[in-house]
This record gives sequence, C-alpha cells and structure tokens, in this order.
Amino acid sequence: MIKARLLCLGIAVCPGLIPVLIPAEVPEQPPGQVVTFNKQIAPIVYRNCSSCHRPGEAAPFSLLSYRDVSKRGKTIASVTAARFMPPWKAEAGSYPFKDERRLKDSEIALIQAWVRQGMPEGKASDAPAPPTFASGWMLGEPDLIVEMPAAYHVPADGPDIYRNIAVPLGFTEDKWITAIDMKPSARSVVHHVLYFADPKGKAHDRPQQGPEPGYSGMRPGGAEAEPLGGWAVGAQPHLQPAGLALPVSKGSDLIIQYHFHPNGKPAAEKSVIGLYFAKKAPERTLTSIQLPPTYSLFSGLDIAPGERDFVIRDSYTLPVALDAVSIGAHAHYIAKQLKMTATLPSGEVKTLLWIKDWDFSWQDRYFFDQFVPLPKGTRLDAEVHWDNTADNPRNPSVPPIRVQWGEQSKDEMGSLALVGVPHDEADLPLLRQDLFRHRNEMARTRMMADPDLRRKVAELLAQ
Repeated sequence: MIKARLLCLGIAVCPGLIPVLIPAEVPEQPPGQVVTFNKQIAPIVYRNCSSCHRPGEAAPFSLLSYRDVSKRGKTIASVTAARFMPPWKAEAGSYPFKDERRLKDSEIALIQAWVRQGMPEGKASDAPAPPTFASGWMLGEPDLIVEMPAAYHVPADGPDIYRNIAVPLGFTEDKWITAIDMKPSARSVVHHVLYFADPKGKAHDRPQQGPEPGYSGMRPGGAEAEPLGGWAVGAQPHLQPAGLALPVSKGSDLIIQYHFHPNGKPAAEKSVIGLYFAKKAPERTLTSIQLPPTYSLFSGLDIAPGERDFVIRDSYTLPVALDAVSIGAHAHYIAKQLKMTATLPSGEVKTLLWIKDWDFSWQDRYFFDQFVPLPKGTRLDAEVHWDNTADNPRNPSVPPIRVQWGEQSKDEMGSLALVGVPHDEADLPLLRQDLFRHRNEMARTRMMADPDLRRKVAELLAQ
C-alpha cells in the first residue's frame, strides 16, 4: 500500500456560521434608492464574511460592525466584484452545495452602489443584530480539545518538512468523529495537516527524532493507521451530515501529520484541535473515491516548462449505487482547472465539481445540499489541468522549470475526491475491493513501464 498520506486528504468537514437574526435574502434597492449599511450591506457581510473576519480566526481583520466594514469599503467592493472574496472556488454545478459563499450579482451590485454613495450607515432601526458565535470555535465548543504537547519550531528557510506528532486520547470506549477543527498557532507555515488514529495507542511512545517533538515518516501509524481527514489552507470546518462519522477505537492515539512550508521567517507551531463526536455509530460507512488515485502519482505527471495545458484524466464506473455526500480537490501551485462529472446510466451528464481558477490558498470540501444518488453503472470522469508557463501568476518558478509528481510545494500532484456512502451498506466490501483494483491496476501498469517511478514508490514506502 502506498503511504497512508497519499490515500486520504479529506478536509475535516460544515460551514460554521452561527449568526442570529440575519435575513435569508438581501432586499434589492429600487432605482435611485439610497443603499445603507444597516438595511442592505450588513446582512451580506454578516452571512458571508464575519465567520472568518472576527477575533481568533484566520482573517487579518474583523468585519463585525459598520465601523469595521466602512473602513475597508473600497477594498471590499473591489475584491467582491472580482469574486476573489468571499472565497468560494466551486462553480455552480448540477447539484447545489450547502452554505455557498458565492455572492449573487445583485449583492455585488448593492456593495458597489453603497460605496459609490459614500457608505452611509442608515437608520439604527434597520440594523440586524451582529452575528454571535457559541464559542471561539466555528462549530461551537468541541466535545474534546487536544493540544500539542510542545511547539514545533519551523526554520525560516529550507525544504518542506513532514512531521508526525502523536497524542494519546484516553478513550475508554469506541468513539465516532463527525468533525475535526484545528487552530494552528503558526498558520502561515502550515501547508496542510492530516489526521490519523493509531488503534494500538503506541504512536505517542515512539522516540522523538532530533530536538523537535515528534518523528518523521510518511506512514505515521503503520498499516493500521485509520485516516480521519485533514486541514488545508482555506478550508472551513464542517460537520458530517445525517449522523455520518468516522470510527476511532478505544485506546487510540491521535496522530497529526504536519506539512510545514518555511516562508522566510522562523515560526513555532503548537496547534489546538477540537474533536466532535456523533451520539451513536452511523448506519452507513463513508468511502472516498479519489480520481486519479494517489494524487496522480501513477498518471505520468511530468510537466515541461512552457506547457500551457497539461491534462491528466481518469474514469471510474461505480460497481454499486452510491449516495454522494461531498467532494473536494487538491493540487499545488500551477494547477488551473479541476473537474469531475457523473455520466448516469441514462446517458445524462451531471457536473459534480468544477473549479475553473484553482488557487492553492483556498482548498475546501464542498457538501451537497442533499445526498446525490448515483446509480450502479454511473461513470465518474475526472480531469486536472496545469499551466507551467510564465503567464501563470501562481507559478512559483521564474522562469518555469520541469515539474513532476512530488510532495514539496514546488512539485505537483492533483486529484478530486468524491465522498459518499453505499446506498446499501451490504455493498461496502464490493465497492472497497473495486476501488483497490482500480488503483492497483493503474499503479502496476505504470511502474512496470517506468523504473524511475518504481524507485520513487520504494523511497516513499521506506519512509
């Protein structure tokens, strides 16, 4: 089995706004009517911006009052008109997503009009109550808060760092995790994090390697490690819907696998992690379908400098009926587009996710508003596009260089992951077996033809 890190990048996952008294729709102004903060703008900002733009969250300033918003009104008008903010990379597809942060054209027009009119505050009687939050956590107070035993000191420069830090959870009974939230103390150097459960509870006993806490290696808990999802830049925490959850056995350790990316300044990272438990075991089991498998490791990812549209595609036909729950994507800097469609047995083609302008800084998982039924025989088609030219403003190499599959930030990888549950739980073994077959057939074919890939896989397995 290729290292566990490559088998799961599920972002811990339901948007955490907990505002009160915020209108569901923003009224449009008749021609010539004055647009005020209290009547039209505050509901837009409170619903779409304040969950991150508040003390203790990732955004660099708060947007919780007229003063906050008017101070940056021109900037807000600019970034919303460009659809840079609020961050929501998914295009409208065949199925709506929960809690979309995509502004309507009418909402953007209201913000533009408000700024042009001098940003009036309006009547106090029109003002909605500012959003309130149950705690410092976007999903409310966790059932269990886990803190790293010591800070990891990330140097100012050098290659990317992978580090595993294990913490005993002290569970005396089996638990089911419905969400994980994370508060990094040095967010600017944390590229992403993966969570694993060590059911043997021995990972925290492993000797520390070097002066910093934790140990290296890409298989943090051995073959028995159970993936629990992860966190990446730009991701929002989510609760799994409909009572779905991931299992953690009693006596397990939580392993946090960090990917640090030095950014020119030394930093000390000591995360706090919140765990949310389901009240009972779910009736159906979550399964991830990643296309291409293993983030395109076995798909010939080798991009020449100057290549404007390098594309990798993969297809998979469902052997059982599946109810799709969520979907996400992962790639590095020079990816441009990622798309997954579903061709139903009837021949009808549905778009599950389409990101036309990939941004490494905004990686999220998108939950469907309702489970999406995908019948047996549905064909999933995924494609990832990269742009390795100097015209790509996100290309970290100037001039462009050859880019291959790898785990450093300047390397590349890419895939889309559809998460769902078999419509019939009895079909779970068949689905898992068939996904294993799909990945292994691709890996075997590619490695037989590519000695360099065989060496790379051997190096990964040795870590």
